Amino acid sequence: MGHFAIAIDGPAGAGKSTIAKLVAKKLNIIYVDTGAMYRAVALYCIENSIDYNSKEEVEKVLDNIDIKITHKDNNQRIILNNKDVTDLIRSTEVSKGSSAVATIYAVRIKMVEIQRNIAKNNSVVMDGRDIGTYVLPNAKIKVFLTASVDERAKRRHKELIEKGIKCDFEQIKKDIEERDKNDSTREFAPLKKADDAVEIDTTKLNIEEVVEKIIELL
Repeated sequence: MGHFAIAIDGPAGAGKSTIAKLVAKKLNIIYVDTGAMYRAVALYCIENSIDYNSKEEVEKVLDNIDIKITHKDNNQRIILNNKDVTDLIRSTEVSKGSSAVATIYAVRIKMVEIQRNIAKNNSVVMDGRDIGTYVLPNAKIKVFLTASVDERAKRRHKELIEKGIKCDFEQIKKDIEERDKNDSTREFAPLKKADDAVEIDTTKLNIEEVVEKIIELL
């Protein structure tokens, strides 16, 4: 079959990364978590006291940010300026920042270049907001995952509680609604379903069912 790509898009908390990881594992191909790359940019800004809401400030430091993706025991690790930041990028503050830096054109151009290079040389499953529409428009399979806001907030809440992170359900729900708005209304490569994508609503499906559906599509 040669190299092929599976693009999985959808809003925050729809289960994209969980599903993409499992699909990649089953097919024994590389999983690329594009959101993690934007999180790494946000983390750099936070650690260096740069206002991630300021396009000018972020653009100024973009050349100092080196992001690589490596795979260790079939798990993706995110390397920021030679430091493994995989676990550091999961905080709420970084989530907020990643949504902000992702609206900056120069940041997206830099990330997309890295993403396309990985897909050029490997079979990949990539998840994000604009993979099927912009990053990999020629992907063999395109999936758009959705779920109700309540369901997505519930999942995120459960995930954080399990990690021992204190959090408030209503606040998470509010953050998700804000991210949806941010992601869907940004000028460049907004969150939207590609014309040739298959929509899967995961509200009432379990993870295995969704993974099976995607592998069937392939």
